[in-house]
Amino acid sequence: MASVVILAVVAAIMYEAVVLLEKIILKTISTSIVALIVVFAFLLVGVRIFDVQIYSVLSGSMEPTYKVGSVIYVKDINTSELKEKDPITFQLTNNTVATHRIVDIQEDENGNKLFQTKGDANDKVDEKLVKESEIIGKPIFTIPYLGYIAHFMQTKQGMITTIGIAIA
Repeated sequence: MASVVILAVVAAIMYEAVVLLEKIILKTISTSIVALIVVFAFLLVGVRIFDVQIYSVLSGSMEPTYKVGSVIYVKDINTSELKEKDPITFQLTNNTVATHRIVDIQEDENGNKLFQTKGDANDKVDEKLVKESEIIGKPIFTIPYLGYIAHFMQTKQGMITTIGIAIA
């Protein structure tokens, strides 16, 4: 009889320990998810505090340096500091931003710098020379795959998922 009581007490203690352990594990997982969301939010938005602009890589023209789906962090730079082989991010058209490497620096008839660029994976240089006024900045670092996550988070399903995780 005493052994049955002891077994019942041990079983109750073990049950409580398992329930407590489950709570600790769930709390740790949910805290980790919220921490990841905060880190992603900082990487996607918070860096603008430091005057850094963020661009997603949409084409393979600069692979393997900047892979498709990566995010490039671009800092403003004085164009006098730029030299051949530097990557630059620039306004290609009204709606298109590109990041390519400088292969030559020229001057127009008024002494303004013009930059000949080329994507690392491209066979030919870009047709259009880049004016100083079109340069946005110089990439300072990149995070692979974050562009895919950023794109997903901007969709309706991504927003719902993100809010759902944050609430949980």
